[in-house]
Amino acid sequence: MTLLSLQSLHAGYGAVRALHGVSFDVAEGAMVALLGVNGAGKSTTLKVISGMVRPTSGTIRFEGKALEGRTPNQMVRMGVAHVPEGRKVFKDLAVFENLRMGAYTRKDSAGVKQDLAMVLDLFPRLRERAKQLGGNLSGGEQQMLAIGRGLMARPKLLLLDEPSLGMAPNLVADIFSALRRINQELRMTMLIVEQNAHVALKNTTYGYVLQVGKVALSGASEQLRRNKEVVESYLGGQG
Repeated sequence: MTLLSLQSLHAGYGAVRALHGVSFDVAEGAMVALLGVNGAGKSTTLKVISGMVRPTSGTIRFEGKALEGRTPNQMVRMGVAHVPEGRKVFKDLAVFENLRMGAYTRKDSAGVKQDLAMVLDLFPRLRERAKQLGGNLSGGEQQMLAIGRGLMARPKLLLLDEPSLGMAPNLVADIFSALRRINQELRMTMLIVEQNAHVALKNTTYGYVLQVGKVALSGASEQLRRNKEVVESYLGGQG
């Protein structure tokens, strides 16, 4: 079943066009990679889906419902959570308070408590630093906190923008292990923008490659790992 569908999406910032007819589908329960060089339109695509940028034309459907023109707050309530590039945690709030902020739209206090325990189980470092300010965490810990905050919304679709950026390989492995666990246990659908194509294709089942605001390639992640063009452009020439 298709959870998210983008058709002929155009968007940009003022006179600068970033997306030039992006079309793709994300199946319910899938982990999908969105690849491309800087400026290809990856982050803009996520921002359009989450309501941060309004498309100039084209359609977005989530569970069959039109999304164009909805605000980020409305999108969270519909079940779409966006973990932005650069983490953007609340630096003056404690780890525990940051996580609670992720659940601001929820009224099910028992479920929130259960999900808080789940996030702290996924990321034990956050449990150890629960009373520390978000701004005092390391970059890797802030990324865990940003992802945990997104999970606290209990979304149907989790958008992740560069989750491995600036992180040590062991932390990247830990974070993607946690994402796979969430995907498998909760059937949470994920669309992941990632510069590290090796990591992205290893941890997802399907991928799309954007070039200059359009989908240039798509296929099963393992198929893309063997694609000569992807290997030469995104995998350092090594398949």
